Amino acid sequence: MEQYEPDRLSPVQQAAIRRSFRNGRAALSRRSLLRASAGGALAVGGLGALSACGIPPAGNTEGGVSAEDHSAQEKSVNFSNWTEYMDIDDSGRRHPTLEAFTKRTGIKVKYTEDINDNTEFFGKIKPQLAARQDTGRDIIVLTDWLAARLIRLGWVQKLDASNLPHAFANVASSYRTPDWDPGRAYSYPWQGIATVIAYNKKALDGVEVRTLSDLLDNPKLKGRVGLLTEMRDTMGMALLDMDKDPRSFSADDYDAALARLQKSVDKGQIRRFTGNDYTSDLTKGDLAACVAWAGDVVQLQADNPDIGFVIPDSGYMLSSDNMLIPNKARHKTNAERLIDYYFEPQPAAQLAAYINFVCPVDGVKEELAKLDEDAANNPLILPDKAMQAKSRAFRSLSSEEETAFEGKFAKLTGA
Repeated sequence: MEQYEPDRLSPVQQAAIRRSFRNGRAALSRRSLLRASAGGALAVGGLGALSACGIPPAGNTEGGVSAEDHSAQEKSVNFSNWTEYMDIDDSGRRHPTLEAFTKRTGIKVKYTEDINDNTEFFGKIKPQLAARQDTGRDIIVLTDWLAARLIRLGWVQKLDASNLPHAFANVASSYRTPDWDPGRAYSYPWQGIATVIAYNKKALDGVEVRTLSDLLDNPKLKGRVGLLTEMRDTMGMALLDMDKDPRSFSADDYDAALARLQKSVDKGQIRRFTGNDYTSDLTKGDLAACVAWAGDVVQLQADNPDIGFVIPDSGYMLSSDNMLIPNKARHKTNAERLIDYYFEPQPAAQLAAYINFVCPVDGVKEELAKLDEDAANNPLILPDKAMQAKSRAFRSLSSEEETAFEGKFAKLTGA
């Protein structure tokens, strides 16, 4: 179990967070594009301040430190999620899938959109979790790397498999055994985030794009290629292009991939490193091709028939946002029932039809087709088995590796 130590973030880690707020996945709303960003100064400065104010260490606390479970007496569950990450009706006030869950079970859901960024949210809940106190939340949704950290710290509860029959049976194979939570003992995926190659057919003007190497090496694309500011996505795609597995690469592999990208930067092949702002450049044709997030591509294609995507034979990067139950949550069983509900095909399909992210639930195509046939046939929302086989996750990093890798990547991007 990892020891929690109240250290400040390193300058490199703070720079990476600032990049994310400025133009990374935290830059825009989930429904308009991806994640919303709020309070950047709090996320960096506030977290550092919290780290220095004497919060007690977690010690050797084991996962699964619960309060008495009040689920039977209190028919409620408190669910904290990202903004614009839940289905909503035309009135803009009701969440149909949550209301259907309450109607079926009698469990009322207090749904709060209070997660704007992983690091900022960690700063909110860290004092209570470190002090072994209730956060007031029964379900929280965090991206892979932070979910992994909370599990290592022993700050989330082990799930009761008997309350999760649909989740266990229907979680897609790509999400079943992450290296940071083998067998999903502590978490289940909420949605997947796929990193692919996107292009503007008109801007390509006949140039074929099949691999990352095509973007990095073809002189006809010089100055019209974009890469992402998110280290794991860009470096993961570069490792794959060099036939290295992002799930098990070495430091030397990372340096070789970095050098490969640096060569393209030096010769002017790369227009710039971007966050969600690549969408405007890609639509206008200023970028002919770029590394992109699938959620963006789905939405851009709806308005521009020239936008397309490629899944390289070498593979693509897949990460996820994950549901966890923090220590001392009052309604653990109710939370598990809600997690399990979203692995039933009908509510999973309804959610996917609205938010257009990669659905982590097997067996939803028929239900999704009833709502949106185009979505049901879109591999960026429901990857087929061949596409699933090409997905790769970026392996967990130690604190030392993260500092070193982010520092090198910052030099590459000029951040």
